[in-house]
Amino acid sequence: MSLEELLRACVDIGDESVWREFVGRFHALIAGVALKTARRWGENSPAAIEDLVQETYLKLCADPKGMLAEFEARHPDAFYGYLKVVTCNLVNDYYRARHSRKRDAKREEPLQPSVAVMPDKGMGTKDEIEKSVLLSEVDSVLKSHNDVADPDRDRAIFWLYYRQGMTAQAIAQLPGMDLTVKGVESLIFRLTRLVRERLSEQRCSLEA
Repeated sequence: MSLEELLRACVDIGDESVWREFVGRFHALIAGVALKTARRWGENSPAAIEDLVQETYLKLCADPKGMLAEFEARHPDAFYGYLKVVTCNLVNDYYRARHSRKRDAKREEPLQPSVAVMPDKGMGTKDEIEKSVLLSEVDSVLKSHNDVADPDRDRAIFWLYYRQGMTAQAIAQLPGMDLTVKGVESLIFRLTRLVRERLSEQRCSLEA
């Protein structure tokens, strides 16, 4: 089916086979936009990205006579741009709402008495605190490494590998990564070396 025929079938028929065709054509686009937009909010969880992709499909399927019927193709690639806008808006609306709920929850929390900077309980052991500090230092190095084509993607790959335990192959298969398995492995190697060198320089500077 042509794009026009597929959209008309989604609106008029809407059976499972038609939507399977729709998903097959546009999944990579929707997943890639959802991933890129979510990363701007600091989200790197593959499960969270997949949930947002499914929410986009639900939005399109729930009201096809509105979302799809109202679309008018002004040029051959117009629908791809339309899907990008729909997906991006849905992801942004989700995180805006979540951040708003967090702010409201903080306002409602009763004031707590002030505590010492490092109480005996509640902030974790010495090892846990040192680990937290180290992770913060590593992330600062990654954020400063912005003279590359896609620094946010590179930082996400680093943490997906070291914090989420994902393999290079699994990362390469994520929508929007645009890297082979070897490419992911090479990137992780370069970033790991960069982090070690920068942290070593910082330690030497403090000891000087």
